Amino acid sequence: MSADTEHGGPTINIVSVRTAVLFAICLAMLLAACGDGAVPATGKIAFYSDRDGNREIYVINADGSGLINLTDDPAEDGTPMWSADGTRFVFTSDRDGNNEIYVMNADGSGLTRLTDNSADDFAPAWSPDGTHLAFVSNRDGNAEIYVMNADGSGQSNVTDNPADDFAPAWSPDSTRIAFHSDRDGDFEIYVMDADGSGQSNLTANSASDFVAAWSPDGSRIAFTSDRDGNWEIYVMNADGSGQSNLTDNSADDFDAAWSPDGSHLAFVSGRDGNAEIHVMNADGSDQSNVTDNPAEDWHPDWSP
Repeated sequence: MSADTEHGGPTINIVSVRTAVLFAICLAMLLAACGDGAVPATGKIAFYSDRDGNREIYVINADGSGLINLTDDPAEDGTPMWSADGTRFVFTSDRDGNNEIYVMNADGSGLTRLTDNSADDFAPAWSPDGTHLAFVSNRDGNAEIYVMNADGSGQSNVTDNPADDFAPAWSPDSTRIAFHSDRDGDFEIYVMDADGSGQSNLTANSASDFVAAWSPDGSRIAFTSDRDGNWEIYVMNADGSGQSNLTDNSADDFDAAWSPDGSHLAFVSGRDGNAEIHVMNADGSDQSNVTDNPAEDWHPDWSP
């Protein structure tokens, strides 16, 4: 259908006009909902919670919907991390008597134990290329970072020092591992090559800095620090420069995890009276609670 002006004026397609108007209205509504054009958080977040009476592994959509319990057993299960292809989880469980590293499919099936010794093995981290896992073990008398093949073979100590080393986090290219250690008198963020060589302190201050997380492009590292009097989420460049506070409030905020596109961070906060999973933009804006229940929710990890 068209409308012509007199004497051969231009032809206007009414359907096209209506389509354009509707598109403009929808775009305006979307921008308003997102807040100045910010992209809403999408995807899934794994975490662990005691909401069913003991620690279990859960998955929830980034908007807080679609909660699923994946482990559902009487053991204590924690610290889940997705594989790079999103098909599996690695996590810690004491179901066989002490903390060990397990892997399962993303739907909770196919459980396999990867470590098997009398020591505690925990806090696993999957290399982005899928070939290796880093984890913490006290099998040598103190907490050290170990690396093993993804099938559990070839376990080796890569930090090998008398201090306690925790929370390994792989760089996106799988060549380096960040971790925190008290080897200099308080907890600091360190980085090393994947074979344990080249260990260096990135934060180097009198506060406690811990739980590092690389951005997907490898240019930044998020971490937790108490340098302002309570735990807050900070971010720095991958060389340790440009350290800044993202959360900046009186509650304890900690344990950050990047979204796959680098636009958001999930983290744990006690600002609502208990530990909850929150999401914010990568610049610290638009912080929101996505778990919102009276249980304790910990250790978010975003799906690939």
